[in-house]
Amino acid sequence: MWWARGELALAVVPGTPQSTPPPTPPTPPSPEEVALLRAAVAALAPQLPLLRELGDRFARAGHELALVGGPVRDAFLGRISPDLDFTTDADPDQILAIVRPWADTHWEIGRAFGTIGCRKGDAVIEITTYRSDVYDRTSRKPEVAFGTSLEEDLVRRDFAVNAMALRLAGPGLDPGAGPLGGLDFVDRHGGLADLAARRLRTPGRPEDSFADDPLRMMRAARFAAQLGFTVAPEVYAALQDRAGTLEIVSAERIRDELVKLLLAPDPRAGLTLLVDTGLADVFLPELPALRLEVDEHHRHKDVYEHSLTVLEQAIALEDRIGEGGPDLVVRLAALLHDIGKPATRRFEPGGGVSFHHHELVGARLTTKRLKALRFDKETVRDVARLVELHLRFHGYGDGQWTDSAVRRYVTDAGPLLSRLHVLTRSDCTTRNARKAARLARTYDDLESRIARLAAEEELAAIRPELDGHEIAEILGIRPGPVLGEAYRFLLGVRLDEGPIGKAEAAQRLRAWWANRDEGGA
Repeated sequence: MWWARGELALAVVPGTPQSTPPPTPPTPPSPEEVALLRAAVAALAPQLPLLRELGDRFARAGHELALVGGPVRDAFLGRISPDLDFTTDADPDQILAIVRPWADTHWEIGRAFGTIGCRKGDAVIEITTYRSDVYDRTSRKPEVAFGTSLEEDLVRRDFAVNAMALRLAGPGLDPGAGPLGGLDFVDRHGGLADLAARRLRTPGRPEDSFADDPLRMMRAARFAAQLGFTVAPEVYAALQDRAGTLEIVSAERIRDELVKLLLAPDPRAGLTLLVDTGLADVFLPELPALRLEVDEHHRHKDVYEHSLTVLEQAIALEDRIGEGGPDLVVRLAALLHDIGKPATRRFEPGGGVSFHHHELVGARLTTKRLKALRFDKETVRDVARLVELHLRFHGYGDGQWTDSAVRRYVTDAGPLLSRLHVLTRSDCTTRNARKAARLARTYDDLESRIARLAAEEELAAIRPELDGHEIAEILGIRPGPVLGEAYRFLLGVRLDEGPIGKAEAAQRLRAWWANRDEGGA
């Protein structure tokens, strides 16, 4: 069946073969599917010359070639990506022989898995020999086995929406027919219908798919966050039944999927799926542990719902950070800022609930969890610091802080100040409009004071007025712990009193040194 739209003609291979005799007429596409087909044509139009050129090269070499996976799915969603994934019956050596003279550059880092990569213009291309992975279902990685057909390759993929293909070269394709040489849209597992319904199903039984690779369960949550898809009932049931098998997956692979989910447009949808199915219990148990804890300031929400709302509000304020794009550190901090509450909950006389020092406990738990997930040291440090500082603002009251306290707030936040602003503002989820407005005005006032002091004192680069060499010369000491102690004393003076001049700083230093000697330090 053919649908021609503009510059592209798609020959659609139906999801089920026609019966004979008599042949069953193909089912016409639904309006939603027609819209997706049009979106695919528009998305693929800029890449048609490259697709035609690469398909012709494989056809002349006697091999099949098909665009598969995410690029096909994204084309139907009207999304454009310079990264293109292909599959072929050619082995890695044959792929190399075809693309080496044609590509601008190539690499073989995935050769053991049947993948050859190359770049042509702005396009990044990976071409993989048909796969038929074999899992022993107890190891973290599959044993790679090469397959013999496109259909065998597609059925091993995670979801039906990723098991669609556009054949560029192969038997029955006339290189001279149509603008793409007879491009075939292969959809054996109903992926197009799933795209129209925004639904996730697996090509085979979900239990088998998730047994083959448990990380696919994480991908289901990621696609919920990235694409707004819901999972089919049988997939949801399999997620619940097999959640515990995620334990065999390496922390690094889980971390990478979690990062993609958190950087998606709607992380709440994916996180909710992870928690409700029990997947989060395996790698992030602190999150579901928040569901039963009541926040003392916002009793209409439990801490779990509060944390998801803080995450959403932080995402809405990310443009204040000024670095462009999603910010992983602030999103992790927003999600985890209250994970110390379960361990610090206390029931007070009169029915109240307290969580004293939960920010300190939460910072330690955050460090432990992110290290377990193999996050880099900088991310672990920054997220934990934000969790530790997220309550600091509440001591500001109605502006009672001295300039010294404001300086210390800025100094303690350091380069994380803009992220701390976002996190602190996002931590207000009260439904009381007057209270919310008051908190916003108070934080506006704090930011104004920070800006004023920064302009007056170069606050972001605050240092003692004497450097290490000057301190050592005045006191007649060598570099070492004592010099560090003197430096910290002068930094405290600077924070408390602002600029006092080098002469006064030297006088204070000598007085401190004399008192230190008298005290037998």
